[in-house]
Amino acid sequence: MGYTISQVADKTGITAHTLRFYDKEGLLPFVDRNKAGNRDFKESDFEWLAVITCLKKSGMPVKKIREFVDWSMEGDGTLQQRLEVFEIHKKAVMEKIAELEKYMEKIEYKIWYFKTAIDYGTEAVHSQNKCVLADDE
Repeated sequence: MGYTISQVADKTGITAHTLRFYDKEGLLPFVDRNKAGNRDFKESDFEWLAVITCLKKSGMPVKKIREFVDWSMEGDGTLQQRLEVFEIHKKAVMEKIAELEKYMEKIEYKIWYFKTAIDYGTEAVHSQNKCVLADDE
């Protein structure tokens, strides 16, 4: 049983517009067409869509995803290239996670800053000597 683009959108949460964009960009060469020329997704296409979504949402450019999909369509002769794509992408994602962790530290500091200011009724508490804070507790 095949799935229409609307059914795939409902099942995956990927909009029909995005699926059409992916198709236009060459990311869905594995998707068949029915006699009327409409996309006819099969069950195995959902794993492909999950991989494409993972790569896209984790920052991989469409051009690089298309290269990966093309290599996948070529078969076992491209296993090494596909592994390298994931290893390089993993490194980029790890760097992004480290960057986000630094941002999280700043966010956590600002949460502490504002909670403390609210507790004391003023931001001026942060310009006072830390010993004063300790004495007030």
